Parts: sequence; C-alpha cells; structure tokens
Amino acid sequence: MRTLVKNIKELVGVESTPQLRKQGKEMAQLETVKDAYLLVEDGKIKAFGPMSGWKGTADREVDATGRLVFPTFCDSHTHIVYANSREHEFVDKIRGLSYEEIAKRGGGILNSAKATAAASEDELYDMALQRLDGVMRLGTGAIEIKSGYGLSTESELKLLRVIRRLKETSPMTIKSNFLGAHGIPMEYRGHQEDYVDLVINEMIPRVADEGLADFIDVFCDQGFFTVEDTERILTAGIKYGMRPKIHANEMAVSGGVQVGVKYNAISVDHLEQMGDAEIECLKGSDTMPTILPGCAFFLNLPLSPARKMIEAGLPVAMASDYNPGTSPSGNMQLVLSMACIRYRLTPEEALNATTLNTAYAMGVSDEVGSIAVGKKANFYITKPIASYEYMPYAYGENKVERVFLNGVEV
Repeated sequence: MRTLVKNIKELVGVESTPQLRKQGKEMAQLETVKDAYLLVEDGKIKAFGPMSGWKGTADREVDATGRLVFPTFCDSHTHIVYANSREHEFVDKIRGLSYEEIAKRGGGILNSAKATAAASEDELYDMALQRLDGVMRLGTGAIEIKSGYGLSTESELKLLRVIRRLKETSPMTIKSNFLGAHGIPMEYRGHQEDYVDLVINEMIPRVADEGLADFIDVFCDQGFFTVEDTERILTAGIKYGMRPKIHANEMAVSGGVQVGVKYNAISVDHLEQMGDAEIECLKGSDTMPTILPGCAFFLNLPLSPARKMIEAGLPVAMASDYNPGTSPSGNMQLVLSMACIRYRLTPEEALNATTLNTAYAMGVSDEVGSIAVGKKANFYITKPIASYEYMPYAYGENKVERVFLNGVEV
C-alpha cells in the first residue's frame, strides 16, 4: 500500500541523515521542505521532497493543500494508567497546601494507589485507552507509560499488564516503565528500606519474569527515595535488563541527576532544581535531560534552566508528565507552547525537544521523531496555518486536523 501526501505547504522536521538526538546549537536546526510530498509504503516513510520532483504512482492520495505536515509528538514521560482524578487536591493546593504536605497526610501518589488497587485490570485498561485516544488526536504518536500507582507487588503487576495490553492494541509506539519506587506506602513510613527490599527482591523479579517493563524508574527526591535507595533499585533492575530512567530534582537538588548519569539512565526527568554541578555532570553523557513544563506550571514550581542547558551544549527534551495529581494534561501542543513561552526556546528548539529528543528519551529515535526515510510513517497534518511558528504561538487551539500512525489514518 502506497500513500502519497501531496501539495504539502511545508513538510517540517525532515532528516536526510537521521540523528538520534540534537544537542546544544543543533537544537536550533530544523529542516523543512516547502511545496512538498511525502510517500508512505507499508507503514514506513518511503520518500519525500519537493512536489515538483514527484514522479510515480500511489494507491491513495491525500491532498494537504494549505497545510503543514509534522512528525507526531513523542511523549517520553507519562503516568496515564490510573483510576481516579484528584481535583480535590487541586483545591487544597489553591488553599496553600504544598505537594509534600498533601503527600505526608496520605494524599498524592498514595491516594491514586488506593483507587488503583480497587480497580480491575479491565477498568484501568478502558480508562487508559480513552486517554491514549485523546492525546493521539492532539498529535502524539509515541508515548512512555509508567506504573507507580500500585505500590504493592500485585497492583504494580496489574498496571504493567494494562500497559502491555495497550502496546498490543494501540497503533501508538509505547514503552513501559516500572516505577514501583514512586512513593512510600504509609505502612513503610519510618522504615522505607523495607519497602526498597520489597521492590528489589519481589517486584523486580516478577516484572522481569513476565517481561513487562522496558525501563526501571525511581522517584529520587526530597521526601521520597534517597540516592542510596535509588542505587540499590537501579542496580537490581539493570541485572534484569531494564534500563534506568530517573525522577530527579523536582523538590530539591537530590543527587538524582548524578546517580542517573552514573548508571547510564536514558533520561533524568523533572529538573526544576538544577545547579551548575548537574549541568556539568550531564555533559558528555548519553542521558537526556527531560523537562516537564506541565508539572512546573500546575504546581507553580521553579522553571528548569533550559536555555542555560542548551547553551552549555546539552540536549533538552520536553514531555507532558500526564498524571492525575501534578500534570493532568497530555496535550503536547501545550507543552510545545510552554517550551517557547516559559522556557524561551525558539520554535525550532521546542519542536526538536518534543519530537526527536523525546523519542531518544524513550529509546525510539531510530524509529520515530522525525520525517526520515525508513522511519515509521507517524505524522500529522495541520489545519490550514501560516507557518510552523504558529504551532507554539496559538497555545489554546488544536491545530491538528488528521493523524497518521504507521501510515494509517487514525
């Protein structure tokens, strides 16, 4: 099956020589083709170029006159398998309670864990599938999904089995992440090392036995898991073939960045609290610093120094952190806008941060994240818009008209 998308006003994010990620000054580089075509064959990108150079036949033609075509967003940090929303905690925050205060009294992650334990696998799957469909309509084509609202062996396995079902049934590219160390259950408060033992000795072997996780993650931060806890958990996960990712430096400079780099984490995420030592540590590493603008916005946290990181030569990715408590939105168009408005990235940098670099942060930048021959044909066609700069500019508007994943319109 050959599909031709023709008369594209501008084809954005093309790569003649594909890269796995962009860093430093490279992030400002965004190749486009005006008055272009895109040829899809058997779910992959077969060719692209100026419309004047098209010669051939196709089984189907899609006319994109007046419209732009982009690679779909890649969202490398989400928690979309959960049972309940937490708008009452939203009101608590308005009234002055901090995230840490809510967590200490059994709210936050523990609140979601309780509701998740009570929900069936089918219920969790149906809710998560609906959320996946919602973000797909907004232009997301690849997504990483974490467990972490289980905090017991059986509940964590239930969440990861839901993610496996989503992998099997959704057209999206999905990666699974075991985040048993997301919070400390109330019964382990004061002796959290016993919960760390449970994660290491019981959860990780069972997750590995069923092949449920691509990554292993730890919330290494003030009030959560220490660097020592994190090292123990990551070491155990690595033995079972799970590559690390880290929640780091959301609440404080925690050492999470350093431990992530030490264990070759594919990404360190959040980074609201960053100093020169953290930036220096990331230089020359294979670890992708990943900023979560929605969380900083929702919790009114300090902004990660994205400009300083790019100017230091680092790559930067930006993901949604879609979850019920601290970032209840998976809208990557909004993340793109926040990257420009709040973090002062140029549109070119922001587009690279939400496509190619987030694809790298979930280990799939050889498959998705740009328009390149041989990659999956994951792209969206916009409504009629003037330029690619309009995408981050019109922050309250859905600019996506049609979405194609694996070459098929969804």
